[in-house]
Order: sequence, then structure tokens, then C-alpha cells
Amino acid sequence: MTAMTVKNQILTVLSSLLLAACSTQTKYSEFQSVPLTGWSADSVLTYRFDVTDTEPCDILLCVRHTETYPYQNMWLFCSLGTDSVAFWTDTLEFYLADDRGRWLGNGGLKLIEMPVIFAQNYQFPDTGNFVFTIQQGMREERLRGISDVGLIIRNGKE
Repeated sequence: MTAMTVKNQILTVLSSLLLAACSTQTKYSEFQSVPLTGWSADSVLTYRFDVTDTEPCDILLCVRHTETYPYQNMWLFCSLGTDSVAFWTDTLEFYLADDRGRWLGNGGLKLIEMPVIFAQNYQFPDTGNFVFTIQQGMREERLRGISDVGLIIRNGKE
């Protein structure tokens, strides 16, 4: 990895953190890195967070990938629940590039960030501790080109 690539990744991460920190809309935000060797098919990213109110919120996933990501789309297996029970499991497909191969999302140079809405105006059934898991659902043992994956929960619009 070149010094310029590392610098660009650090700037992107710092910019995202700054935007999230400045936003009163954000209730929770966490990004988890994926190994440079690729996102293993059996690797599950786990996000643990506290819900302090049951007001409607938007749940977003944010995938950061490099120009080396080999596909136009991505499949993710997602689950929301508590430590003891998953009460919502879903398979999510979304596009990272258009029909001509141009990357969608934000960013540039070497790192592209693609936010995807998982749920809009979702109301948690109660307050307390919750767990959200994400697993890549592509047909590869090691999915290359993914840098990190984030979960963002923000105030919904009524």
C-alpha cells in the first residue's frame, strides 16, 4: 500500500468521523475493518449498541471499497436482535457500480463509500442492548476490495 493510499484512507475516515460527530441526527455509528486478504465468507461483523428511546430511526449500512472490487453489486446477510434472539433477518442486494462500470457512492481516488438504507423509520420494540450482524453473501470464499463496513443509526423522519 502506498503512502498516498494510506493518507487518502486516513482522510476519508477522519472526514466521516467528523461528519458523524457533528450530526445531532446520528444515534450510533461504527465501522469495522475488513482484512486486506479479503472478507472471508464465514466472517461475521458484529455491532453492539444501546437503544435509549423507541423513536423512529433510519438504519444504514456503509460499505467502503477500493477500485479493485471485482463486481457491480454486493449481497449481504444481515440480522438484528439481541444476544439471545434475532428478530429480523434479511438478505440485502445493492449496487456499487452502474451498468457502465462507474462507481456509485462518495469518495474518489482509491476509496469509495457507498451508504445503503437497510430500514427507514424503523421503531425498535423496546430500549436496551441490541446486536446487528453483517456477513458477505457473495459466492467467494474471500471477497477482495472491501475496506470496511459500517452501521449507522440516525433519527428517522416522521
